Amino acid sequence: MAKGGVPDLMSRALAKRIVPARARRMLRGRIGYAWPPVGWVRFGSLRRVTPLSRSFGFDRGKPVDRHYIEDFLRRHSYVEGYAVGDIRGCVLEIGNDMYSREFGSYGEPSSPVERVDVLSVDAGNANAVVGDLGSGEGVPTNAYDCVVCTQTLQFIYDVRRAIQTIHDALRPGGVVLATVPGISPAWSPDRDLWGDYWRFTSLAVRKLFEEVFPAANVRVEGYGNVLTTTAFLHGLATEDLRREELEPRDPDYELIVAVRAVKPE
Repeated sequence: MAKGGVPDLMSRALAKRIVPARARRMLRGRIGYAWPPVGWVRFGSLRRVTPLSRSFGFDRGKPVDRHYIEDFLRRHSYVEGYAVGDIRGCVLEIGNDMYSREFGSYGEPSSPVERVDVLSVDAGNANAVVGDLGSGEGVPTNAYDCVVCTQTLQFIYDVRRAIQTIHDALRPGGVVLATVPGISPAWSPDRDLWGDYWRFTSLAVRKLFEEVFPAANVRVEGYGNVLTTTAFLHGLATEDLRREELEPRDPDYELIVAVRAVKPE
């Protein structure tokens, strides 16, 4: 038996059928009665003090944050015969060119992307532009029509300088598409390699980018809700959730924050 003599197998749905809605409202209104009552919540597989996986969901499928990152980039992507999108011309992508290929169709004959430079801090990477967003060293200026910067700024302590570097790298009229973590586990092993300093809110991202870009040229949005954020913290994957669970956005539970900012002409 659970607390209050409630059978241990009683679910929230069953409890709602047993206690009519009118009675529940009356109890809540008169005595501040929580619903479901204390002791009735069933945590199931999540009743544990360690996550189900520490691999962000990669070992199960697509990480939940990647679902939202790709949704954001897809809305600004190249669609053959319809729209060029923001990922066009000369592109700088941080770490690899994965998203430039997927959402800018880089490498295909009809792609609006002319060239992609991959920014890396690894001097041994002969195929990359070796540079540091945090200091600006090695990053070309006035060189790019688009900068794709996903889940990177949390690793840079001087995040203001990094945003200034991105701004300076863009040509007039150029666009940055960036995402950052909101509610997130620590990023290992990156934390041990170069640090893991920040988690962001929509308000913080707006303030930071508006220090460099005109306010009218900055658009910020949050993705996630309490269920998807909980799933991400436990290492569950997109495939563990339903579409109708992924779509709602709750500003109190931002899993990631995305920003599109345009450098003035």
